[in-house]
Amino acid sequence: MPYWAHTLGETLGDFISMTLNLGYTVGIAVMLAFFVVVLLIQLAVREYVPGIYWLVIIGTTTLGTEISDYIDRTLHLGYTVGSILLVGCLLLTLFLWFRKYKNLEVFPIVDRQKELFYWTAILFSNSLGTAFGDFLGDHFGMSYLQGAFVTGGVILIVVLLHYLTKINHIVLFWIAFIFTRPFGAIFGDFLTKPLDKGGLHLGTLNSSLVSVGVMTILLFIAHRQHKLNNGAASSGS
Repeated sequence: MPYWAHTLGETLGDFISMTLNLGYTVGIAVMLAFFVVVLLIQLAVREYVPGIYWLVIIGTTTLGTEISDYIDRTLHLGYTVGSILLVGCLLLTLFLWFRKYKNLEVFPIVDRQKELFYWTAILFSNSLGTAFGDFLGDHFGMSYLQGAFVTGGVILIVVLLHYLTKINHIVLFWIAFIFTRPFGAIFGDFLTKPLDKGGLHLGTLNSSLVSVGVMTILLFIAHRQHKLNNGAASSGS
């Protein structure tokens, strides 16, 4: 599901800023408002609700796309500087999180301030993922499929390291999460870009609708599984 959430964030972000021609500044304002609303709902609900949780994830992926593109294209800092800047923001967030709680444990999160650190880190990691995906294509001249293979390969290595080594699972979690973002972003570009640029030329709207459809199915499955797990837990107690 994370890959499709990131793909939707890429295509929806481009639809708002480019297809609707609203620009990255307006795109940031629109998605920041959406993100704040769904985040406040998430903070008010003191339990895991799949639909709400993934709406916040989609908010971070779409807002992250707008932030990354704003840094790279509106401020003209470029993909390399943008990636470095966002790495710094992510590391600072994780440092402040660790200084307060002495760990970076993601599950479970029951403290509201810790959850704010979590979502801030998610937002910066999503923004970084978009910038890094663009960096691969711009700096190394990779096609969309080549970029997907590279980022997907990193994720596979992280999974193998998780099962075969004793490397800290929190470190591996954040590496894997960061690289799911460029993987999803590159796939989003693959769906939207013209055929002569290596894409499928579906456009941002059609690609977003496809991603929304897939996410809806996955959310239904996740919600159903969550209810079954809760029912099994209640029966067991």
